[in-house]
Amino acid sequence: MESLRELTRNHVLGNPVRLGIMLYLLPRGKVLFKELLGVLEVTPGNLDSHLRTLEKAGYVKLYKVFADRPRTAVRITEKGAEETARYLRALKSVLEGIG
Repeated sequence: MESLRELTRNHVLGNPVRLGIMLYLLPRGKVLFKELLGVLEVTPGNLDSHLRTLEKAGYVKLYKVFADRPRTAVRITEKGAEETARYLRALKSVLEGIG
């Protein structure tokens, strides 16, 4: 099953927290770090570690925004959106093969 192989090869999106980050970012484009903390209910250190992995893979871009104080924002990249969509198509294909 090619789709199953594709799923197991993607070590970046194979992690539930990182997949959750990408699924949250996909329709929104960009969010604040603090918003992701609340949605995912992980520790700041844990979220930072996962975001750094996604950034290293080219899936997200971290940057600072200045409102009342500096805040960290996360933006999905074109590559990140494409890879997430590809991963979801592969997952759908595998699930359709089961049912």
